Amino acid sequence: MAQDYDLARPEVAERSEETINGVRATTAPDARSVVAELDEVDSLDGLELPGAFVGEELVVRVIPPAADEFTCGSCFLVRHRSQLARTAGPTNFCRDCED
Repeated sequence: MAQDYDLARPEVAERSEETINGVRATTAPDARSVVAELDEVDSLDGLELPGAFVGEELVVRVIPPAADEFTCGSCFLVRHRSQLARTAGPTNFCRDCED
């Protein structure tokens, strides 16, 4: 008995038919419901979350590098001179970035 290998197996055909029917049964949202949903999200913009810093300014004191420190040109961390691996022009690189 010859078998046609191009035909889909019955269980696969049934599942694909169920999937197609499921997609056809779903309804796409209309423009009005989408606009209403977006308006609802916009109304929550003024809501403050507990513990959130809203409208507060953070004050950070910036300390420049000391004479025995440099800023790595790769990771941009301030390192001690003992961590200097190489210098390429005005740019210094630390040992961690050179490994």
